[in-house]
Amino acid sequence: MKYILVTGGVISGIGKGIIASSVGTILKSCGLHVTAIKIDPYINIDAGTFSPYEHVVPHITDAIQEWVVKQARVPVEDDDVEPQVCVIELGGTVGDIESMPFIEAFRQFQFKVKRENFCNIHVSLIPQPSATGEQKTKPTQSSVRELRGLGLSPDLIMCRCSTVLENSVKEKISMFCHVEPEQVICVHDVSSIYKVPLLLEKQGVVSYLSRRLNMPIETRPRKMLTKWKEMSDRSDRLLEQCSIALVGKYTKFSDSYASVIKALEHSALAISHKLEVKYVDSAHLEPSTLQEEPVKYHEAWQKLCSADGVLVPGGFGVRGTEGKIHAISWARNQKKPFLGVCLGMQLAVCEFARNTLGWTDANSTEFDPESKHPVVIDMPEHNPGQMGGTMRLGKRRTIFKTNNSVLRKLYGDAEYVDERHRHRFEVNPELKSHFEEKGFRFVGQDVEGERMEVIELDDHPYFVGVQYHPEFTSRPMKPSPPYLGLLLAAAGKLQSYLQKGCRLSPRDTYSDQSGSSSPDSEISELKLPSISNE
Repeated sequence: MKYILVTGGVISGIGKGIIASSVGTILKSCGLHVTAIKIDPYINIDAGTFSPYEHVVPHITDAIQEWVVKQARVPVEDDDVEPQVCVIELGGTVGDIESMPFIEAFRQFQFKVKRENFCNIHVSLIPQPSATGEQKTKPTQSSVRELRGLGLSPDLIMCRCSTVLENSVKEKISMFCHVEPEQVICVHDVSSIYKVPLLLEKQGVVSYLSRRLNMPIETRPRKMLTKWKEMSDRSDRLLEQCSIALVGKYTKFSDSYASVIKALEHSALAISHKLEVKYVDSAHLEPSTLQEEPVKYHEAWQKLCSADGVLVPGGFGVRGTEGKIHAISWARNQKKPFLGVCLGMQLAVCEFARNTLGWTDANSTEFDPESKHPVVIDMPEHNPGQMGGTMRLGKRRTIFKTNNSVLRKLYGDAEYVDERHRHRFEVNPELKSHFEEKGFRFVGQDVEGERMEVIELDDHPYFVGVQYHPEFTSRPMKPSPPYLGLLLAAAGKLQSYLQKGCRLSPRDTYSDQSGSSSPDSEISELKLPSISNE
């Protein structure tokens, strides 16, 4: 097993995640089996449920090294082959008190697994003050010196900069950071993050890692990287636009919904549309805001009403839930494409119960334990207690109960799908019949038939809710089916896509010919997404 640790210096949010995933992408394109681990130093008793606006006090366990080795060997691909390379992203910034225990753990870890199996990529900032326009190396020098003082020595220094790194600056970093010039990699600003793997590959990162870690690299032409270039080139020439209203309560910080945004981007790119995300604070849609802050109220509704589709993602807590229900009601009545994820699905159930079934107090017991119509109830996996400890987590199987489900068709007419869950409250199965009598169908359920996993509404262009989180398995060249369906419906292409057997038109496929926007005649149609029935 080869381990590649990605650390960051100077500032947080420098792009360690993009670098880590880009390194994984180019190694995978060489025929290697690659896995990834993200370690976030912000940990507390129940880190999974704190607000994205907050940071919390950390602690560290003694078993991190053994845990890394164990997780690195877990197969992550369909062929069930043990990974050969593990890319580890260590969150935070070198020098932060939160990350110190992790740095020490990896200092010891590098000797445990031997030098030839461990290397460190350090991502650092090269600021360029507008007053002089000169690229400054001092912050990187300081960051590397601090990292070395803690016992880790970088093999590659990846320099984040606004413009291409000048040769003189590269040589200066090489001299004062004690690395060869080939070990200094320029990662300048590009038009799309999908160009970063190509940027790294062009600068010889693959060949360096192959030598440094003695990895077997295939020399044949890399078809995956060619397709990747086609995809990244497309992102620069998109003409049509599609807008999605994301209705949530953490909309001031877009990274709160990072996975959701990426899933939307993957789907928009697959259908050759430029994505516009309209962030709508769900609390601003509520009548109380009209009285207190009418401008915010009208602005929120204007964003919602002008969007081509509506997405209500997951979340916790009662704040803003009534606003989400208003948005769902509007999407249902106006025949606007809608996708509800986790809590978004649960609130769609609440909305339909209130406004169609006439159960005006219908609610989730998470928000109203005394409701006479508890359409969403607590169904923990374990004994009741703290929310994080009793959540239904991880990959679970969903069985499609009907053949004419839109989502089933989007999944390639699969009989079942395995998707990742993260929730505690679920639709009350005892009330199922009341909904289905009115055309609100539970088309996907768990293996036992006790948990409602997928909802669809009859006579609607696209009204879908899923209890799981499909954004977690979305990939740039394999978009998540529920998100792809939302984008197709919002762009007015869903019916055509379904009639063609869920195939994109030749114009929309990713070609093997990197210099052309049209694919080969041999691959005139690429079926997206594909799923194997095991």
